[in-house]
Amino acid sequence: MLSSFPSLFHAAQALADGRTTARQLIENALANIAEPTGEGAHTFVAVHAKAARQQADAMDRLRSQGQAPSPVAGLSVSVKDLFDEAGSITRAGSRVLEDTPPACMDAPAIARLKQAGLISIGRTTMTEFAFSGIGINPYFGTPSNPWHRQEKRIPGGSSSGAAISVSDGMAFVGIGSDTGGSCRIPAALTGLVGFKPTARRISTKGTIPLSFTLDSIGSIGHTVQCCWAADSLMATGTLQIQEAPTGRDGNTLRLGILNTYVMDGMDDIVAKTWENCLHKLSCKGVILETFTCPPLKEIPVANSKGGFPAAESLAWHKHFLNTHQKDYDPFVLQRILRGHEQNAVDYITLQQTRSRLIQQAADIMNHYDAVILPTVPIIAPKISEMHDTAHYTATNLLLLRNTTVANFLDLCAISLPCHRAGEAPVGLMVMGRHMEDNRLFHIAAQLERILAN
Repeated sequence: MLSSFPSLFHAAQALADGRTTARQLIENALANIAEPTGEGAHTFVAVHAKAARQQADAMDRLRSQGQAPSPVAGLSVSVKDLFDEAGSITRAGSRVLEDTPPACMDAPAIARLKQAGLISIGRTTMTEFAFSGIGINPYFGTPSNPWHRQEKRIPGGSSSGAAISVSDGMAFVGIGSDTGGSCRIPAALTGLVGFKPTARRISTKGTIPLSFTLDSIGSIGHTVQCCWAADSLMATGTLQIQEAPTGRDGNTLRLGILNTYVMDGMDDIVAKTWENCLHKLSCKGVILETFTCPPLKEIPVANSKGGFPAAESLAWHKHFLNTHQKDYDPFVLQRILRGHEQNAVDYITLQQTRSRLIQQAADIMNHYDAVILPTVPIIAPKISEMHDTAHYTATNLLLLRNTTVANFLDLCAISLPCHRAGEAPVGLMVMGRHMEDNRLFHIAAQLERILAN
């Protein structure tokens, strides 16, 4: 039983028109979570069924009195298990934090969503401590990709449950983090829209960090407008529906096609889909220009000792490594321990290198309205293929390769589905300029409109 409304805004309009109620929508979401043959058990580590029903009834009463706190009040969102929610244990997908006390208050980003009347339907599973782009969790389960579900393909990570909660009608938007692609990767692999904001726009207070430098709070939805609404609320606490990106702008876009290592290693399906996508954009008047960006070649070198995530996660996990090292996912533990490869000089050099590359890349990329590239170069592989450690590691690096560019360069970025209906999901990543997130949403909506026709 999936939602009869294809997006957050369609459902909001149905609420405004009286065609449905918040309680009906919440019951539908809970039914999808509880479906015995569905993915609910692997998607959520906790479901807020009782509270969600109570909040839905409250929003219905307020709406009947003309006092709904926002147009999206009463709609369900899912919350990744690294955000604090009052009364819930923040486990970050790990057994290491099972004995920590429940949070006393919501993370600010989540609090703003709830103040607008959005309802947290539950907490979604994730890669342990958000440290992988694959989405497998050996302790709390791994939801399977909606594409050819019988083949059990990976959902992508680290916001794995966030994506499946949306694809399977359990939430209208999934709230996740994005440190190296954790919203955009699962969105691309499951045929959804995934957004990563300029990091400093949304507070990361009340979240379990992966990298203090790179962490950002993003979202996954069916449409650009879904992500825009969640982002607007988390960043500003307000939602002006009349300002929603519609894609009707009609401005001629000049897009740069990044032609560096990000184009290497594409499988045949992604390569064909990418070419079809470029052809469609070109036929609709989008100006496409291939360019190179030499500073990008320095990013893999700069990150050769694990980058910011390794050093900064090691600092955060130091206490737990002394007391609970045996409880970590071995793959995640290995990546955290890479922080020992860096000394103070290495870390400071990395900071300085990043600052220089941000400026050098901006000098080149800012000639375009936005820059486009494949979100990930492969379609979702099978979960069974990830049992081999070497293959797991290589796949993880490949999935993260393109998306990490936006995080390292401190840009905003969004992944749009660009495949044809019925084909394997493939994502088109659009990178915007630093702190020009709203402009990126309007560009993305215009591209979304073209790709949908």
